[in-house]
Amino acid sequence: MDKWNEHTRSKWNKQAINWDKRSVNMWDNGSRKDIILFFAKHHQSNISVIDIGCGSGYGSYKLFNSGYDVTGIDISEKMIELARKQLNNQVPLYVGSVDDLPFEDESFDASLLINVIEWTENPIDALLEIKRILKPGGSICAGILGATAGPRANSYQRLYKEAVPMNTMMPWEFYQLAKENGFRLIEEHVIHKEAIDQAVVDHLSDDLKQAISFMTLFMLKKEPSHNE
Repeated sequence: MDKWNEHTRSKWNKQAINWDKRSVNMWDNGSRKDIILFFAKHHQSNISVIDIGCGSGYGSYKLFNSGYDVTGIDISEKMIELARKQLNNQVPLYVGSVDDLPFEDESFDASLLINVIEWTENPIDALLEIKRILKPGGSICAGILGATAGPRANSYQRLYKEAVPMNTMMPWEFYQLAKENGFRLIEEHVIHKEAIDQAVVDHLSDDLKQAISFMTLFMLKKEPSHNE
């Protein structure tokens, strides 16, 4: 495992228990409460879904309960230990990195990628690895942290030339990267902090909505290659 991924793995191992305590509320009531509905809007049940960066497993649990054939993977073995308890062996779980996924080409119909690619040193490598394991026409449901997201502070120490586990990629950059590498946008959904007046936000352009976002959800479809 390279230095960047080892730093990320160590960080999430240390934070696994605290993350697990907060996870249910995030998915049911907080910043992640819209994700499963957004995903289900575009996918019928019974398809195969890889939850990349599944953490302690509550998002995978919600997908499983919604009728999807779910597989989970996370770089933190501590997270996977917690996920196994959460999921009671109902979902296959793996320890691994998004830029080196242990699956055959074209293995999954869809992928869930929530606040994951920002934690990679080279997001293009992660994106192409996800593309590799998706079937033709497969999708990425990605959540990318915006400017107001507290977790982005994990990249601050780079200003002191210190090693950090987090990239500073913005939502528009992720979308541009995806568009240039074989994905088509199906829908975008911007999530803001509760303090934001939604009535005001509704009148803003998409780029301004992103600029004050906590997270932006993208639904992207893998386009056929020229050889298909």
